[in-house]
Amino acid sequence: MMDFDISGLTELQRDLLDVTQNRLPRESYKIMRKVGSKARTVVAKEARSRVKKKSGNYHKRFKRGKAFKDPDGQFVVRVINSAPHAHLIEHGYRLVRGGVEVGFVPGKNVMEQGIQKFGNSGQYEKMIADWLDDLLRDGKL
Repeated sequence: MMDFDISGLTELQRDLLDVTQNRLPRESYKIMRKVGSKARTVVAKEARSRVKKKSGNYHKRFKRGKAFKDPDGQFVVRVINSAPHAHLIEHGYRLVRGGVEVGFVPGKNVMEQGIQKFGNSGQYEKMIADWLDDLLRDGKL
């Protein structure tokens, strides 16, 4: 799980985000689901570029989890891969031939790289800023 830097938002937008998360939690869950879906797309694209071997349904099993509030009070959404061998591709595995360990295949760190790419792209800040503008325009804030 990674935190996104919201330094692209103005001070007013940060204050509005805090107020919105407290006063309109349903709206906050909605935007986090949208952000999670966008992040899932970026992570899946990164996986397709980094993992060339077609191994089962790995590329089809990227999913956005539920949006929830973590113990710190922040709204969070997870991007996961539900393929049974996804953790092996992500973290690496021992290479065993004939019952003897012959090496180690390093992990590709697809999730970390994909989330980092999404965080650095500025899409998160733009989505939050547009959402806050929409809430102000609609009179919900």
